[in-house]
Amino acid sequence: MQSIHIYSQRIHMSWKLSPKIDGILKKGMDYAGISREEATELMHLDLHSRETYALMQAANWMTREQFNSKGENHFHIGVNVEPCPLNCSFCSLTEQAGIFTEKLEFPLEDVLEWARIGEENHADALNIMTTGTYSFSRLLDVGKRLQKTVSVPLVVNTRDITHKEGEQLLEAGFVGAYHAVRLGEGRDTPLKVEKRIQTIQVLKDVGLHWMNCVEPVGPEHSIEEIVDRMFLARQYRATYSGVMRRINFPGSPMHKYGMITELEMAKMVAVSRLVMGDIPRAHCTHEPHTASLMAGANLFFPEVGSNPRDGAEQVQGGRGKSIQITQQIQREMNLDPGLPSNCFHSRLRRDLRQV
Repeated sequence: MQSIHIYSQRIHMSWKLSPKIDGILKKGMDYAGISREEATELMHLDLHSRETYALMQAANWMTREQFNSKGENHFHIGVNVEPCPLNCSFCSLTEQAGIFTEKLEFPLEDVLEWARIGEENHADALNIMTTGTYSFSRLLDVGKRLQKTVSVPLVVNTRDITHKEGEQLLEAGFVGAYHAVRLGEGRDTPLKVEKRIQTIQVLKDVGLHWMNCVEPVGPEHSIEEIVDRMFLARQYRATYSGVMRRINFPGSPMHKYGMITELEMAKMVAVSRLVMGDIPRAHCTHEPHTASLMAGANLFFPEVGSNPRDGAEQVQGGRGKSIQITQQIQREMNLDPGLPSNCFHSRLRRDLRQV
């Protein structure tokens, strides 16, 4: 009887939020964006507090209302494997990781076949990923062949580029570029934050959609650094942003820091969604999971080929999920992957940027 009494007390408890947090959430749900101080306040919320779950609900409502409950799937194709000399500490495709000792480029016919599979399964975009020293002219050739083979929008994920190279990517058939100022840039990578931001400006200048994610998040990253990356995405008006956690590959030098959980990532996805306000056309999370789909995410990345989180040459059988699986996860969470993409055309139920 005592346990029944305790349960009765619990279900009648007050769910009134802190007035300060309530005000921030209401402001966010007006799509105006929130301030850096307000985002920091949300990041400090206890993970299991009622305020955190209210935050996630607010972000969830925003995404489903603005994006018409669309489930986006941008099909990642990693075209090569090599021991990259840039040696980013969180990447498995490096010399220092010691996993891959020889260069391997997947045959073009394999890449084209993967692209056909993506198109047949209604992928909303193809994300073509290379390592940092992959031949740029070869990348252009791959884009031109893909453009002739499929009608799915092409997005590139490669090194920093110049204006001339950006224009060449457009001519080769690419309509967007994934490019992130990574957490730990200049500390866990040899690249300068300023150079990465310069490339973002190049993408905006030449007319390529800029795709972004706050990544790769680990327990070692400060709230200040994470929030800074969220506001960078807002400042440069990313087509989509979101949050990806760092995955520790076998032997990773980042293993000592551990990893954040999917629930912790979902909370960050929600904060990022309120920060972005009316700017994005989708909101991403990686790797695919359900928690963030209740916290403002609607974009997944199914994968084939190589990726920087695995110790295998091909993702199939590794950490990557197929597009059939990512679509099914979205359906289970009442998102519809069969709707048209919002990222490349104005199909938003509520295109707030035109109000």
